[in-house]
Amino acid sequence: MTPETRLNFTLPLLLYIATATTGLIDAISYLALGHVFTANMTGNVVFLAFAVAGAPGLSITRSLTALAAFLIGALIGGRAATRLSERVRPNWITTALIMESALLLVATLAAISFRDSSGSSFQLYSIIVLTACAMGIRNATVRKMAIPDLTTTVLTLTITGFAADSRFAGGTSPRWRRRLLAVLLMFFGAVIGTLLLRRSVVLPLATATLLSICCVVISMKQRIALARRAAS
Repeated sequence: MTPETRLNFTLPLLLYIATATTGLIDAISYLALGHVFTANMTGNVVFLAFAVAGAPGLSITRSLTALAAFLIGALIGGRAATRLSERVRPNWITTALIMESALLLVATLAAISFRDSSGSSFQLYSIIVLTACAMGIRNATVRKMAIPDLTTTVLTLTITGFAADSRFAGGTSPRWRRRLLAVLLMFFGAVIGTLLLRRSVVLPLATATLLSICCVVISMKQRIALARRAAS
């Protein structure tokens, strides 16, 4: 297997893990942080509109905070990709993954003793900001990677492609396994996040952090392998 082939295998693997992580983060943010999304900005913008219109159980402040933190994260991720992408490709990917993992780790620590969205405002908004910023960095990085049907956050186009490009629609069903796996991974990530939330917010956040760290390790190993091959 050539270095480029390994890279082409490793990048989808990273994004599969990241997709499952998104399911965890969505479960945490919606169920424990007061009906707000910190990974899925499509849903968050809609929640913001509902809150502006006076729908009960939603918060303009929480939604705006998540949106602002996500934008800051995307700015950081985009800047890192622009400055580092001229080097060996995995360098900026690893850097982005490390930043995501660090933010999720701090969010996990901030969630210790957290009970629900009616508790400490500082603790609540700290978790919102940290997770949304981490997901902003991730989404900017994934956008730069541009691997089809693996956005890790929004599945609308993935599901649309699954049906619209299927043989039933006259297509050839390209990448149907990748599309199906992405949907299943986010589903199971959300299920696991929901189950872990029954115990505490820390558990699903810690799980998301560990998954993100796994991505860092995989990316670093790939980076080392490519560096050795280039030097030989």
